[in-house]
Amino acid sequence: MSQSYKNKYAVILGGSAGLGLATAKKLAHEGMNIIIIHRSRRSVVAAFEDAVREMEVSGCEIISYNTDALNPKKRQETVDDILAKLGKGVIKLILHSIARGNLKPLYNTEGGNTLSNEDFKGTLDAMAVSYYDWVSAFAKAELFTPSARAIAFTSEGSSRAWPQYAAVAAAKAALESISRGIALEFAPLGITSNCIQAGVTDTESLRLIPGSDKMKEMAVKRNPYQRLTLPVDVANAVYLLTRDEASWINGATIPVDGGEHIR
Repeated sequence: MSQSYKNKYAVILGGSAGLGLATAKKLAHEGMNIIIIHRSRRSVVAAFEDAVREMEVSGCEIISYNTDALNPKKRQETVDDILAKLGKGVIKLILHSIARGNLKPLYNTEGGNTLSNEDFKGTLDAMAVSYYDWVSAFAKAELFTPSARAIAFTSEGSSRAWPQYAAVAAAKAALESISRGIALEFAPLGITSNCIQAGVTDTESLRLIPGSDKMKEMAVKRNPYQRLTLPVDVANAVYLLTRDEASWINGATIPVDGGEHIR
């Protein structure tokens, strides 16, 4: 008998575009209800609403919160609202796909702006610590189903240097460490935690990175399949990790890149 996602929800943090939205679409297609927590500019809201209508065709419930996922008060209000609407024990997956970091150099030969202490703190909070904040908030509210999954998106930058990427790289390294901690200490609740290390994917977030065109060119050359990773490749991997058969995968960082990481 195939696995049923009836009355189960996936929470996507940062799901209005890119990998988060691609995953929401995949899971909706497979029958899971979706809660998207995002902070979208007015210029992209229309496109996001079109995507929501597309997902609703599958017959799943789509709930959207356009709010600041990094604000503790807003986070608690959102958790309380989900609990009031849906009750306990409904969240099968929480996916962290928040991309909000400072892209500045550590040293500037021309005397321009460089990363500050606050830049590092803000990036670490948004792209690493917030993963724990949300997992903890949902756990305390008893919103998770038995055998729930927590997944976060990391990148090769957690272990490799790239110009003007130091703050995000530090956050990705911290994110992987936090994920391992969640895997260990939330295990009594039946929650697993894993990171997906996506290959270079042509998203809006990637295009903000200085030198991203060169990064894409190098990735294609390194990849055995001679192409970039697609958002749907990553979405498919998230879906596989939500399956019952994936319950013993815990505390891992999993490359989803077609072999781009092979040396």
